[in-house]
Amino acid sequence: MASASIRPAAVAGQFYPADGRHLQLQITEMLSAAAPLDAPMTPPKALIVPHAGYIYSGPVAAAAYAGLTQWRSRYRKVVLLGPAHRVAVLGAALPAALSFQTPLGSVPLDRSDWHRLQAMPGVQVSEAAHAFEHCLEVQLPFLQTVLDRFVILPLLVGRMRTEDLQAIIEALWGGPETLILISSDLSHFHPYEEARLLDRGTCERILGLRGGIDHEQACGATPVNGLLAVAAAHRLKPHLLDLRNSGDTAGRRDQVVGYASFHFDEDDDGARH
Repeated sequence: MASASIRPAAVAGQFYPADGRHLQLQITEMLSAAAPLDAPMTPPKALIVPHAGYIYSGPVAAAAYAGLTQWRSRYRKVVLLGPAHRVAVLGAALPAALSFQTPLGSVPLDRSDWHRLQAMPGVQVSEAAHAFEHCLEVQLPFLQTVLDRFVILPLLVGRMRTEDLQAIIEALWGGPETLILISSDLSHFHPYEEARLLDRGTCERILGLRGGIDHEQACGATPVNGLLAVAAAHRLKPHLLDLRNSGDTAGRRDQVVGYASFHFDEDDDGARH
């Protein structure tokens, strides 16, 4: 177990502002400026959002989060899955803490699911894996802004078979109160035009609910593939909201990182699982 019940913010002041007022202002501005390529009018069951520093990927992430504001009271639980960048993980790692802290306050974990999930194959508890990881933390200030009261179930994913992760996502699927959120960037460190071509191909696979995405195409390929498998089984419909890269937002164009946001909703037949 963790030595402390709160997992403190690890990347405040690096990936996003450490001052709460400055952070809230930046998020509000990004949400107001968000102009998604598609604007579904149905509540999402799942999202894919990027996880770089806010000056780079924040505007792309905001395209997904802006769409949540009209359903802010709907969601009571957010299941977050992203790739482990700092510590090697075999399977999926839960945090040891009882809550995650950001400059906007603390977000509690769903302790019932936290206990239940540990009985599943490939799931472990790792304080070290979560201690300095950014990919889930950077999502929380957005969620704290666009949702009312909610709990989280954060999972860092390492080496894991898609079918094993699919079983975990299914176990956490819940009802309309549960949002599944995958944190992933796209290609890394290609020239601008090459990255645009690569990322468009990856987005076409996601829009077709076709797995088999590799880690050169998306750093969060494993959780993305897991979601795509479950989304196909539940007949979700994906929508591309925004696709850009760091050369479009705040960086040079010789080596860029790709970002996309997606909204997955349930089909017209009402597959409410």
